[in-house]
Parts: sequence; C-alpha cells; structure tokens
Amino acid sequence: MNRYPLWKYATVLIAVLVGLLYTLPNFFGESPAVQISNAKSTVKVDSTMLGRVEQLLADAGIETTGSQFEQNGTIGTVRVRFATTDVQLQARDLIERSLNPNPEDPSYTVALNLLPASPNWLSAIGARPMYLGLDLRGGVHFLLQVDMQGALTARYESLAGDARNILRDQRIGGTVERAGQSVVASFESAELRDNALAALRSRMPDLQFAGRQDGQRAQLVGTLSQTAIATVQSNALRQNMTTLHNRINELGVAEPIIQQQGTDRIVVQLPGVQDVARAKELLGRTATLEIRLVDDSPAAQSALAAGTVPFGLERYEDANGMPLLVRRQVILTGENLQDAQPGRDQQTQQPAVHLTLDAKGARIFRDVTRDNINRRMAILLFERGRGEVVTAPVIRTEIPGGQVQISGSMSAEEAANTALLLRAGALAAPMEIIEERTIGPSLGADNIAQGFNSTLFGFLAIAAFIILYYHLFGIFSVIGLTLNVLLLLALLSMLQATLTLPGIAAIALTLGMAIDANVLINERIREELRNGASPQQAIHHGFERAWGTILDSNLTTLIVGIALLAFGSGPVRGFAVVHCLGILTSMFSAVVGVRALANLWYGGRRRLQAISIGTVWKPKAKD
Repeated sequence: MNRYPLWKYATVLIAVLVGLLYTLPNFFGESPAVQISNAKSTVKVDSTMLGRVEQLLADAGIETTGSQFEQNGTIGTVRVRFATTDVQLQARDLIERSLNPNPEDPSYTVALNLLPASPNWLSAIGARPMYLGLDLRGGVHFLLQVDMQGALTARYESLAGDARNILRDQRIGGTVERAGQSVVASFESAELRDNALAALRSRMPDLQFAGRQDGQRAQLVGTLSQTAIATVQSNALRQNMTTLHNRINELGVAEPIIQQQGTDRIVVQLPGVQDVARAKELLGRTATLEIRLVDDSPAAQSALAAGTVPFGLERYEDANGMPLLVRRQVILTGENLQDAQPGRDQQTQQPAVHLTLDAKGARIFRDVTRDNINRRMAILLFERGRGEVVTAPVIRTEIPGGQVQISGSMSAEEAANTALLLRAGALAAPMEIIEERTIGPSLGADNIAQGFNSTLFGFLAIAAFIILYYHLFGIFSVIGLTLNVLLLLALLSMLQATLTLPGIAAIALTLGMAIDANVLINERIREELRNGASPQQAIHHGFERAWGTILDSNLTTLIVGIALLAFGSGPVRGFAVVHCLGILTSMFSAVVGVRALANLWYGGRRRLQAISIGTVWKPKAKD
C-alpha cells in the first residue's frame, strides 16, 4: 500500500544529487581578482594579453590562484584571481603601471573585481554560484541624471534639418534655424510663410507652429507639443538605459542592475566592482556617433595649416592622427542608427562596417549624398567627451536605402570592434553622475553572515519543535525541509538568479511555509489514527487527503508571488523570484520527498502496529 515504484525513488535521488551539485559552488565563496579590458575602441584585448599579464606577475613574484581569458562577442577580457585583497591591490598597481604608462590617456581598463572560487570540475558541468546583489557582494552604485534639455536640443536640431528638406522639396524659399527650444523659419513674404505652414503642418505633426513678424521678414516658430516632449524624454531615457546595459555587459561586469528612477534618472549598480574610479570609466566609455561634412576648401586648408579654426568649423583628428576640419552642423546622430555589422567591401573585399539607418535617417542621408557628390563626409565617434574621426570617405554617388558603408585602412577585428561600439554606443542625451556609493566586500560579507545566521537559527528552531512534537515523522519533515532548501539554492544557481537581502528573507519565509505542509500531513495522519485506521492506511490517507489542502494554500500564495514578480521591480522582484521557486520546491519536498522517506521506513512492514508520530489523543467515549 505504501510503496513507491522504483522510478519515483530514482526521481527523488536524482533531485538530491542535482541539488547537492548545483548548491555546492555557493559554499566556495569568491576570490579577489583583477579584470583587464580595453579602454579604447582602437585597442584590443586578446589571448596574448593573458600570457603578457601572467609573465608580468611572475617576474614580480606575485602568485595567482587562477587566470582566464573570455571572449564576449568581439570584446576580450582577462581576469586574474588572487588569494588576498592585499595581493590583488599590489597586482592591480603593477598591471596599471605597465599597461597604462600615460595615466591621462589610458589604453586599458584595469579594475578590481570578485570571481567565484569554485573548482574547475564544477564549472565544467555548468555548476556556478548564484549571483549576489550589491548588498551582499559589495560593489558600486551610481545615480545618473539625464540631461533632458540636451535631448530636446538634439531633437530640435533634427527637426530643423527635416524642415529644411521639406521646404527644399516643395521649392519654398526660406531659412530654417534652431533658436533655443524652437525651430524658426524665416521668409521674404507672408505668402511664402503661409505656403510653408501648409507644407510643414502636414509633414511635421509633432511641432506646433505660430506666425510672427520680425522686421521685414515673416517667420514661423515651431515648438514641440507636450505629448511630443514627453515622448522625446521617454525615448532618450530608454535609449540611454539600453546603451549602458550593452556597454557594461560587453565589458564583462556580471549581472549589472540598470533601472529607471523617476522621469530623468537612471540607477546603475555594478556588483563586485570595488574600484569607483574604474567603474566611472566603464560608464564614461559610452560613445556617441555623429555624421558631418568635411570642409576641404582652400580657405579651410589654409586656416588648418596656420593653426586656426574658422567660424562654423571644428578641428578633429582621424585614426591616423591627421587633422581635418568638419562643419558644426550635424547631419545624422546615433539616434538614427538601427544596426551596425562588420563585413566586406563588395568591390575591394576589404574589411568594412555596414550601417543600417532608420527611415528618417535614410531619407536625410540620401538627400545629403545627392547634394554633396565629390565631397568628404566624416563619421565621428565621441568617447569621454573627445571626438575622433573614424573615417572620412568621399561621396561618389547618391546613397539611397539607408545602407551606409564605412571602409578604409582597418582590419577585420577593427571593423568588428567599430561595429560593436557604434551598435551599443548611441546616447540620446548627455548624462552626469549625481550620486555614487561604494559598498565594500567586508560589509557584503557581514550581510551574508547575518542573513545566513538568521535563516540557520530559524531552521534549527523549527527542526527542534517539529522533532519534539512529531518524533520520527518530525525527523522526516526536517529532512524534507533540508531537501527543500537544497533544491531552492540549486534552482537559483542554475537560473543564475541574483540573490539579495530580500531574497534571503524570502528563503527564511519559505522555511516557515514549507513546514506548514508537513504539519498538515502529520496532523492528517494523526486524525486517521484517531478514527481507527491502521498505521499503513493512516499514512496512505494522510498524504492523499492533505494534498488538496496543501495545493490550495500554496496556489493562492503562488498567485501573490507571481503578481509581485510581474509588477514589482528591484528588491521586490528579487523577493518574488525566491518566493515562487520556494513554493514549488516545498510542495515537491513535502509531498514527494517526505512520503518517499515514510514509504522506505514503514512501507515494507506487513504487520505494522504503530508509527512514531507523537501522542495521538483519542476522544473520550461518551457515557
């Protein structure tokens, strides 16, 4: 009656083994490490850098506990582990001096980090520790303010260019300029202004136009509607968050947290990064793309030779260090870039970068290339506030369709890196750090210790009570509770979830909820015994009839957990993940795991007279 088929015992055994293997990496802790990545798009980190760093440390007599090279797309990262933080700091200083002889213009980012210390054989089977949040692991926290006025200014610049193209297509004479937070179009007569108003209103619905007279010239002043302003700001915030996420992920920071706060702020948390200066450098690497026209006129060349920059022009250097003058007017920005992929030039088969523009960018690019044949166009990349000309090709023909090619003296790897930087580096608006906070690894270790101790003491208190009250079945319940925790930690590790202090609180709550299922089962068995059932029948009916109550109670709690998971964010979402997984593992461990133990212990006894489940109080017979 109370015997499981072999496959059920095998299922429980496999669950225990998987739980042990995938929970084990969490007990090895983390080792202090140094992470080396490229600080410039023109600098590469490859497998040879690993050998260079290892040789550098060996010559200095600095011992390591492991090193590795990781390739994430086209971004390479070298990580070296050490036994103590003192050795870590010593190694960081040595690597920094060797790789970045010029501190004002570093080529590599050398950052402090923490890496899992679990053995290689566990990593080989995919058993990795769960990620720890900022409050447990330590790291840096930034609050960034997005310059919404800058986003609006960029939008007005773009709208001014659109207005010029529309008036030119409609053959309406006039000048269009951005004036503060508005677009101003000037005409020689009111008739031209009225014609322009009809053309612009139908093609630029985001702008609200008003007419005015400025001396002898009739003008139209266009301003964004409140709905359009909200859209621009929302898009700028969302694009900046995507950009930051792409850049930080591809630089090798594990599980960064990037969240919106309010209408114009972004929270960035980088767990495991101990160096605030290097963390700022990671954020500062975000690049922006601009396309402008090059001025190669004799007057511009004479001014360049004389070391002066005429009004309306700016001086930049290309990848080879050669200076050139470009116009201030921005034709296109990274906002118009949909994709960037490395490839080959169709004619020369040389490495190239293929850009895909959105519909608006494609139209602007077609018109600009049509009107500027045999002139040069500069593609500029801005990093840390400094602009560099990636390439400045000559426009040979009109380029329709929004497909742009960057080619020149670049290798296949340089083309891939440039594509990556362009793909992930388009900021819609400038940002500045208005708050920074560092949580040291020692504080994170204290939080882990306190959370672990509170969970452990709660577990011991529950175990003591349940064993005293239910005797052997209490021991079964404690073993099931242990299996529950084991499976929960294994699932979190397999899913590579991020554990925070609220997550530890959810584990403690799961223990209390899990024991409730065992109490229901044990009390149901006692009730069957009081009603005169044999011990074997009491065990069978106790588990069977308690199942419905357990399912109902856990299902209602699971619905609340799913709601928290769907609508919560940050710590609330972390709590909800652990809470929902804990409900599932508790149901399995209580109903399947504990019953497997009861069946193993009592199932083979044919003439079972009694079971150890505490005192069974039978009601007194009525007179």
